Amino acid sequence: MPERTVIHGRYELEPVHLGRGGMGTVWEGRDTVLDRRVAVKLIRFPDDYPDRELERRFQREARIMARLNHPGVPAIYDLGVFDDESGRRHFIVMEFIEGVGLQDIIPEHESLPIGWAAAIGAQVAAVLSAIHELSILHRDLKPSNLMVRSDGTVKVVDFGLGLLRDPAVSQLTQTGQVLGTPAYMPPEQIHAATLTPRSDLYALGCVLFEMLAGRPPFIGTSEFSVKEQHIHAAPPAVRAFRPDAPPELDELIRSLLAKRPEDRPESAAVVHDRLLPYVTEVDHLPGVTHAGASPVRMYANAVSRILVSRGEAAAERPASPVAAGGPRREDLDRVRGEDVDRVRREDLDRVRREAVSLVRESRYGQADELLGTTIEKAAQAFGADDPEVLDLRLHRANVLFDGGDYRAAAHAFRDLAADLARRFGPGDERVLRCRLREADCHAYLGEDAHALRLLRELLDERSGSLPSDDRLLTELRRRIGELAQSVGDAEVAASPHAG
Repeated sequence: MPERTVIHGRYELEPVHLGRGGMGTVWEGRDTVLDRRVAVKLIRFPDDYPDRELERRFQREARIMARLNHPGVPAIYDLGVFDDESGRRHFIVMEFIEGVGLQDIIPEHESLPIGWAAAIGAQVAAVLSAIHELSILHRDLKPSNLMVRSDGTVKVVDFGLGLLRDPAVSQLTQTGQVLGTPAYMPPEQIHAATLTPRSDLYALGCVLFEMLAGRPPFIGTSEFSVKEQHIHAAPPAVRAFRPDAPPELDELIRSLLAKRPEDRPESAAVVHDRLLPYVTEVDHLPGVTHAGASPVRMYANAVSRILVSRGEAAAERPASPVAAGGPRREDLDRVRGEDVDRVRREDLDRVRREAVSLVRESRYGQADELLGTTIEKAAQAFGADDPEVLDLRLHRANVLFDGGDYRAAAHAFRDLAADLARRFGPGDERVLRCRLREADCHAYLGEDAHALRLLRELLDERSGSLPSDDRLLTELRRRIGELAQSVGDAEVAASPHAG
């Protein structure tokens, strides 16, 4: 890197990089417009081989990450492309994180106190829960991608491999190398098989083991040896290295390191809840944390008291069957059954609740199946154009979208938009949202030209009925400009009135 590099006339890079990640190099920089420190990641694709499709996927996933807005993930400020002596370079401008990498903390302390290991693990699980809700996988969770700040909060960094989460993108580079870090790879990643949120949980189990034992669960003289152990060897017990570790914590880590994904905990949220009881006696960590009040902890303490107050208030009220235990199993079984006449309005609300619960656990397929069965029977009982039936269809379309089944979601949103327009009129807000989501689906599928055509049609229809500065028209023009740029329509992309 030259002594002084300025990207887009705004981001000035320091000559020394901060680190290398799964898809690029991160440099410290300064935003000369806002006068703040930033981290700038220059992207390189596998084997440095130009690939327009991967570039488009990267851009789409980066935009999803920018919407995450989670305190445990660095904020994304900007995304773009520039040319240098090596050719076309993609970059991301991110929040600069001041902290110590966990890969430096573990050897310094040999092993971490149980409370600290649980506190770090619980924070990471909370981040994983948030990204899994967006159908994003990290795919390279390891100590060097976990930064511990001076107030004890954790930032999960380097989503370089996570940005390639699309099932259509192979886990192999062109030379046949599996992407990831061997010491923390789940067996299915080593086999280049389909990854799920539970793949990230396996990596978290490796990190938890290392924080407590001072070493990864599997070590060897070669990458091949380590990978073979991940596939075939039983992990050692944490208590063999840390006799003071509670048996229940040892069992949790053992379950996270299960060879089969279905034998691991069902979600990151479950892991978070199981780690919280061990977050005790978390005192100063020498060389990492600093004494004094932390605005972040002050904020978190206030939020936690609000949640506790709500829980205590709820405990004082008589519990309804739904509030106390969720949907009643006998009611849901009846909805799934064959007797259409027994489907009741209250059943639909219970199904809706269970579907939300399944989605929170990243069980999108089960949520889709439950909603699909219910919609079919409810349509027979109440009519296909019944408002509640249409609402259930909207829920199902969103489940398909959040689960990454963009092809099925596109069809669902298209059909639903047509039916909602017939029932409530083409100007109904839900019709608009469905049509926008349909275009998003095609964009995520790499069908940018199709998505662009849908958005232009929508803009043409709405331009005559809305003021020129309407928020919707502004949003439509912005999306059209982004897609026009990705398909190479530079004239439309540059126009302030794209479309």
